Amino acid sequence: MKILYAIQGTGNGHLSRARDIIPILQKNHEVNLLISGTQADIELPYPVKYRFNGLGFIFGANGGIDLVETYKKNYIKRLFAELNSLPVEEYDLVINDFEPVSAWACYIKNVKCISVSHQAAVLNKKAPQPADSDIIGKAILKNYAPSDAKYGFHFKAYAENIFTPVVRKQVRELNIENNGHYTVYLPAYDDKRILKVLKQCGDTQWQVFSKHNKQLVGYRNITIQPINNEAFIESMASAHGILCGAGFETPAEALFMKKKLMVIPMKGQYEQHCNAAALKEMGVPVLKSLKLENVGKIMNWIQNGSTVEVDYPDNTEILINSILTVQEDAEKIAKTKDKQYTVKKFRNLILKKIVAQI
Repeated sequence: MKILYAIQGTGNGHLSRARDIIPILQKNHEVNLLISGTQADIELPYPVKYRFNGLGFIFGANGGIDLVETYKKNYIKRLFAELNSLPVEEYDLVINDFEPVSAWACYIKNVKCISVSHQAAVLNKKAPQPADSDIIGKAILKNYAPSDAKYGFHFKAYAENIFTPVVRKQVRELNIENNGHYTVYLPAYDDKRILKVLKQCGDTQWQVFSKHNKQLVGYRNITIQPINNEAFIESMASAHGILCGAGFETPAEALFMKKKLMVIPMKGQYEQHCNAAALKEMGVPVLKSLKLENVGKIMNWIQNGSTVEVDYPDNTEILINSILTVQEDAEKIAKTKDKQYTVKKFRNLILKKIVAQI
């Protein structure tokens, strides 16, 4: 098949997962890559055919999204130009990781698009939800990147079409140890806010990775450095604990490494509050915000926190190939006159077989 693999470029998690999925797709298929968004700090080691600005969110400095900068960056006229310029009709299948340009281009041009993403799992009714409802946030998440079929990744396999995280090979091969420091990644907070709180946490050694700093600086027991993929995962691998946002990939990798974990969901980010609800259910402590009043909770976590046991086997290749098989066979069923199975029932039957394999 000729496949377009479209990846969200706001944040690093989608691109991290893509690093392992791309070579699997390339084994038996012709694959072109698309990235939209401007907030990622890592690059793919593969040629990218399409790069778009897309419809992304700009991280703020006070724990949430910078709505003004987000509005400035998202020009609707440019977005429609990107939609119209993308020849999705030239592909047999579009695989979408929460990427809006290809998703809406497929919707408009009636081209097959499947979602293989964490967001697909978050939207599942069986996945944990935050106590406070967010109708607008849920609606945005649901309509941001529409698709014909959804396969999701989450901290647990909450439903038949939800699977455990894709832990990239680079992380699986790390030497895991404990050098006593704590790794921090809170892109929605500026360095001043992070320093203000961490300075009150005794003599704990902190390695902070920042979106707001271009060079390594030190403040006694705290270092702040710009995001670098290799340096970040090495810091995580040798850390005693991880303090981060309630995204998906970083918490999942921290759990895989058997690291003590504490998360702070971004304000106004429905997906992160869903993740926080799932992690809290698993026993991971959750802070509402990074404030001086929460120093006591951070210190308690440092002194008394424990790891959460998970089982994240390396089944990415089996899963991706099975999903492709489901789509190929579902299309064959849809084109026949045999109405014994609907495409939906057929997919559910195959999904059960996928679960049995992994």
